[in-house]
Amino acid sequence: MKKYWPVVMILSIVKLLIQWFGNKNYGFHRDELLHLSVSEHLDWGFMEFPPLIGLIGKLSYWLFDYSLLGVRLFPTLAGVGILILCCLMAKELGGKSKAILLSGICILAFLPFYRNHTLFQPVAFDQLFWTLGFYLLIRFMNSQDKKFLILLGIALGLGLMNKYTIIVWAFGLFIGLFFYKKGSLFKTKWLYASALISLLIFLPNIIWQIQNDYPLLRHLQALNENQLGETNPMAFGLDQLSFPLTLIISLIGLFAFLIGGNLKKYRSIGIAVLVIFCAMWALNSKAYYVFAIYPVLFASGSVKIESLLRKRPIWVYLVAGLVLTPSIPFIPELTPILPIEKYVEYANLEEINGRVELTGDYADMFGWEEQVKSVDSVYKSLSVKERGECVLWAENYGEAGALKILGKKYNLPDPISRHGSFWQWGFRNKDAKVWISLGNEKPSVEYVFEKVELVKIITHKYAIGEENGIPLYVCRKPKIDIEQWWAAYEEHIFD
Repeated sequence: MKKYWPVVMILSIVKLLIQWFGNKNYGFHRDELLHLSVSEHLDWGFMEFPPLIGLIGKLSYWLFDYSLLGVRLFPTLAGVGILILCCLMAKELGGKSKAILLSGICILAFLPFYRNHTLFQPVAFDQLFWTLGFYLLIRFMNSQDKKFLILLGIALGLGLMNKYTIIVWAFGLFIGLFFYKKGSLFKTKWLYASALISLLIFLPNIIWQIQNDYPLLRHLQALNENQLGETNPMAFGLDQLSFPLTLIISLIGLFAFLIGGNLKKYRSIGIAVLVIFCAMWALNSKAYYVFAIYPVLFASGSVKIESLLRKRPIWVYLVAGLVLTPSIPFIPELTPILPIEKYVEYANLEEINGRVELTGDYADMFGWEEQVKSVDSVYKSLSVKERGECVLWAENYGEAGALKILGKKYNLPDPISRHGSFWQWGFRNKDAKVWISLGNEKPSVEYVFEKVELVKIITHKYAIGEENGIPLYVCRKPKIDIEQWWAAYEEHIFD
């Protein structure tokens, strides 16, 4: 492999540089603010997801103090790791230099990865654990060394502590292994030792789920009702067609696993991939949930193409160029490498009534700093006594996360919110005389308080619609029991 490392390193540096230039622009996404917020309440689980993202967020804080570039370095490194593992899988599957090059090019050409490897979310790490798991399984198949099964169990356990969707990956692998040497692996203790290791790593989160009345089930129900239930099943399949050139490589890789030839011994991996894809589709999942299967297919597809073109090896370079070139103009849509003014021009967006409608992800990166500044202005206008008792009440986790993370440099108190994990952290001071409400509509604040004063309506040129034109209130004289009001909202925290 040593002679191939220069190619792998060059591709990795290209990936790192593209993501690096994107990572430093705009601001935190609302989901990033939530993931950083939970890092200040480390536990064995959170209402929306397992605990690993909180631990990584805490590490980010220790190293970079919530720097945008520093926080986003972690998903970017996960993305670089995926590229390296994809190249390593191509080598393990019998590929030479051109297969390794093409597999890395496929990672660079697969546009969704730019978005996934920019934002500080569990998604990038989920894709890394899936890819690592496939790599370890291939290493085991090639060497029969049991240590790779143990490492596979560790990867699965850590993956479970990162994102629950890896359960579907494990299910696909479980089915696929029945087709590996006629299921003989199920007769060895090492597979069960691997599964036990995964369970032991995951056990603290299982206990946490039990102790907290299974928030995972409630969250899945809310997702199904509010998001997944509205997903068109056809959209899951059609979204895979949005990236036709990399899809062709992956389909070649899938058929190479299933049909035989030089990849016949890895047929169980192809079956596992099919099971995973079908299971995700049947579960009405979002399309990006299944993107983590592509690196192993890019690797096998690249090996197959190199084999097919062994008499005309230069054509592999042509294929690589054909796969990568059409993707390049679209990279600014997935990671913000362009300053916002240049992006607006690039995307041919028009300003209408002082507003520019950005895509959802980019729009969700704007407006938070302005919200925090507005709250800080009101907070500092209070008397010293009132500031000592003041509660900051945000309507959703994005606003609460902004106050919690961006508010640190203003020395604002920790906010409260009834949304998701913030609800679990409580209402702070139920006897507070002054509340500053961010984003809550008038009926909501008037239900709780006798005296409500609208300070301003916060707007932002680029912010997403639901965060544009939001009210900022100063509220006094609570007229209901705050503790009962808070507890009664439990069934709505995922709304």
